[in-house]
Order: sequence, then C-alpha cells, then structure tokens
Amino acid sequence: MAKINSSLGMSNASTRVAIFLSNMRYEHLIAGISGGVASTLILHPLDLIKIRFAVSDGQLSIRPQYSGLYDAICSITRSEGVRGLYRGVAPNVCGAGCAWGSYFFFYNAIKVEMQSGDSTIALSPAKHMLAAAEAGVATQILTNPIWVVKTRLCLQYGPETVHLSEEKRYKGMVDALVKMYRYEGIRGLYKGFVPGIFGVSHGALQFMAYEEMKNRYNSYRNLPIDTKLATSEYLSFAALSKLFAATATYPYQVVRARLQDQYRDYKGVMDVISQTWRREGVRGFYKGLLPNLLRVTPATALTFVVYENVSYALKSLSSGQKNHSAEGEDRTLSKPNETQSSSVTTKI
Repeated sequence: MAKINSSLGMSNASTRVAIFLSNMRYEHLIAGISGGVASTLILHPLDLIKIRFAVSDGQLSIRPQYSGLYDAICSITRSEGVRGLYRGVAPNVCGAGCAWGSYFFFYNAIKVEMQSGDSTIALSPAKHMLAAAEAGVATQILTNPIWVVKTRLCLQYGPETVHLSEEKRYKGMVDALVKMYRYEGIRGLYKGFVPGIFGVSHGALQFMAYEEMKNRYNSYRNLPIDTKLATSEYLSFAALSKLFAATATYPYQVVRARLQDQYRDYKGVMDVISQTWRREGVRGFYKGLLPNLLRVTPATALTFVVYENVSYALKSLSSGQKNHSAEGEDRTLSKPNETQSSSVTTKI
C-alpha cells in the first residue's frame, strides 16, 4: 500500500512538473523583455537620482548633496554633463529586460499551472501573491549581480571617483562584474540579496492588486477574466497597483542600495537599519521616494502596456500559424478522397 501511495505521489508530482513546463511560453519572456527595456531607456535618469538620494546619509563629503529633484538634475548635468544622467544605464537596461522577462515568464507559468491550464479560472488574491512571490525569488537569484553593478555605476560621481581604490573604480558593466568577482567573490555579486528577497513582497503586492483590478473590472462587464483591455485601462491598473506596492515596500530599497554602496561598509541588513534609524529616523527609510514614484509609476505602466500588447500579438500570431497549419493538414487529408472520387467517376 505504501509503495502504491509513493508511486501515485511521484506520478502526481511528475504530472505537475510536466504541466508547469508546458505552460512556459516564450511570448511572456519576449513581451516582458520588451516592456522592461523600453521603460528603462526612457526613465533611467530618475532611477539614478533615486539611488543617489537613497544612499545620501550625510556621512561622506565626497557625495554630492541635492536639495530636491530639480536641483539633482541641474547639479548632475552641470558637473557630469547629460551623460551623467545615464551612468549605469547598460546594466539597468540589461537587468530590467532580464528581470521583467523572467518575472512574467515564471509568473504566468506558475499562474496557469494553478489554474490547471484554464486561463478563464479566477485565482484568489492569496494565490496571485504566491505566484508572484515564487516568480520574484527565481528572478532575484538570476538578476541580483546586475543590480549591484547598476547601483555602483550610478554612484560614480564623475571626477570624484579618482579618490577610490582601483578595485572600486569601474569603466563599465563588464569591468565592474570582473572586478567585483575578482576582489569580492560571489558574495560581492549578491550584496543586497537578503533585502531583495524581502522586496519580493513588492512584486507580490503589485501583481495581486493588478490582477484583482483586471479580474473585477472584466467581471463587472460580464466578460471572461482574460479578455483583452484597452491601453488606457492597462495604464490605469498598472499605475495604481505600482503606487500601492511601491509606497508600502520602499524602505527595503533604501536598505538594499546602502548595502550595495561601494563607499560604505555595513555589517549587514540589521546594521543598515539600526544606523539609518539612529541618524535619520523614519524619514531616512523613505529618502528618494518621490523620484522613485515619479519613475516607477510611468515605467511600470509603460512596461505593462508594452507587455500586454506584445504578448497578445505574439499569442495571436502563434494561434494563427497553428490554424493555418491545421487547415493545410485538412486539405492534405481531403486530397486522397477527392482523387479517389474522381477516379471512380471516370470509370463510371
């Protein structure tokens, strides 16, 4: 009996794995990459300013101090040129493309597996959060080294970097990856990983809110929950879900940015939290929130709109090709019957 139960358990597990693998669709990967790259290229300067605000604790004279968003933009362009606003853009584009592509890829595979392959079945908010959290952990493992590189390149303040040691001066993305691995090892590439894992709650909250708004809106209109929406509707739901999630989970981003900062050496997450609380209070955990919201809200809205439309177009193209090949097979199968009928007629 135990052997039968064991074999049944293994059979169920292998079936679930097979269903999960069959639900991994390339459309979600390509659409996610497209959305992430497009939004990042447009809004990178705000991300750079957000990072500089987040690490600004008043303890280093080398670090520029900005009185606000406008002052930061003017100061950076004056001292570093327009190019200064795009420091770290290469790893940011690479990271955003990989992160969004991976996230949508894993999330949709997990979600469809939970729906047993039927996209019209509505999931509970808890299941949406679970699917998003699992996708977030997988994505964080893949992309953390890229985010460390992006943070460090964004924190190179033009001429001031000459005061840094050679191993902490980077010429670009590849140089940063090589030096970090050489001097800090794998551990250096995964700095900020722990708060990043806590940040999985951000994506879980965002996707839960986004999916719930879409589902409830389609249910209100008496339509299937997977019905395609208008661009303005995708924009609205994406922006609202991002505002909610970003405000709720922003402190972890400050902690992660300070851990990844090459100018400071913290002992760990708790050391960052205690020092920030002691010197700056609650306000310290929300430094850079305004430029972050100004960046992530339109960035997420743009990412989701591009994703939804590209994904829908690829699915339509894929289903069109399948229908075309099916029609071709039908015509091929009908030809022998037509030939046989013709020969019978000739004989008669």
